Amino acid sequence: MSVTIKDVARESGVNVSTVSRALNGEYGVHADTRELVVAVAQRLRYRPNRVARGLVTGKSHTLGLVVSDIRNMFFSELARGAEDAAYRASYDLVLCNSDLDAEKQMRYVQSLVEKRVDGILMNSVASLTRKQQDQLAGMGVPIVLLNRTVARQSFSTVCADNEGGGKLAAEYLLKLGHRRIAHLTGPKHHGNMTERARGFVRALESAANPVESIVIYGKNNFAGGAEMAQTLIAQHPEVTAVFVASDTMAFGVMQALIGAGRKIPRDISVIGFDNVVLSSIVHPPLTTIHQPKYEIGQAAVEILLRLTGKAERRVAPEHRLFDVHLVERESCAECAQ
Repeated sequence: MSVTIKDVARESGVNVSTVSRALNGEYGVHADTRELVVAVAQRLRYRPNRVARGLVTGKSHTLGLVVSDIRNMFFSELARGAEDAAYRASYDLVLCNSDLDAEKQMRYVQSLVEKRVDGILMNSVASLTRKQQDQLAGMGVPIVLLNRTVARQSFSTVCADNEGGGKLAAEYLLKLGHRRIAHLTGPKHHGNMTERARGFVRALESAANPVESIVIYGKNNFAGGAEMAQTLIAQHPEVTAVFVASDTMAFGVMQALIGAGRKIPRDISVIGFDNVVLSSIVHPPLTTIHQPKYEIGQAAVEILLRLTGKAERRVAPEHRLFDVHLVERESCAECAQ
């Protein structure tokens, strides 16, 4: 049977509250008594019951992280930043994959609340309806939205400058002389990707010689990128450059283009978004828009920790917007046509 705090109290000859204060470094315990209690706890191999303690303190020292798909390297880097920040604060982090399913996403949020987590980091798979926003706000735990600038009055948010990143991609391709340009992106109304598309299209349309872009929607994964590339080849063979809304999709695009006999960047230039580790390893190395994934996860936890314990009173939401920049590699070239 596991050793309890009562066992430590009995062996130490003090009451349970004294043991608790001694082990937690709280005031009101004589140094000799504290030393005795710690020695007894070590000898008995006592381990605090965090669940029971949480029932008393109202804190589980656990946070939840809901992402679309941890296989996407963007989320793995973001999750690492969040986990490191949580660990430094002596919190555990529970990871959940929504699999791009809005219903599964809300089910996980409800489950995390039932498990008494102290807060939730959530990468919403779609724009939140007013009903969903009200439902989340009524959960009783602080929630920080990742890669979302919506619902700013109800939730804190952490994201990169997605619209600015789309603008950077457009300006870069225009500088290389491209005029037949396509944008391959995720589902419509996808928040951060919608903002990237907005920045990209606006920059093309406002250029000295305006360009009308071709926009193709698909799934935000490797297979989705490949499918969109096949559609592009079949319907718009004249395109000389593509901006892909995520590196993961861009890898699928590159595979499909190469499989169809298109040479990158001689025949067609490809630029991605995220700058995940693999983008520098693929062939050719992918030109992309860098966003600070690790720092985004880290910042989200920092905000969440400030909000924990304050759910009972209204606290003004905090919003952090991270800058992005272009990382030039070998998948783009000047237009030869």
